[in-house]
Amino acid sequence: MSEGKEEAIEVTGVVREAVRGAFRVQLDNSEHVVLCHLAGKLRKNYIRVVPGDQVTVEISPYDFTKGRIVFRERNG
Repeated sequence: MSEGKEEAIEVTGVVREAVRGAFRVQLDNSEHVVLCHLAGKLRKNYIRVVPGDQVTVEISPYDFTKGRIVFRERNG
């Protein structure tokens, strides 16, 4: 009868600045800015994220100020 853990909220946004191994991401749907770190798969595959990139972010339902960058959109 135990309940599973809460699902992360997935949103898109634009990287505004890099801050010591983390990034400030402004969400598309609002003026809200989230402090994000890179997910393990991005780090493992040496995916570079720079200010101006469009990214997908997972935000914890418990703390809306922190998140994890899980995908970087391809700039073609």
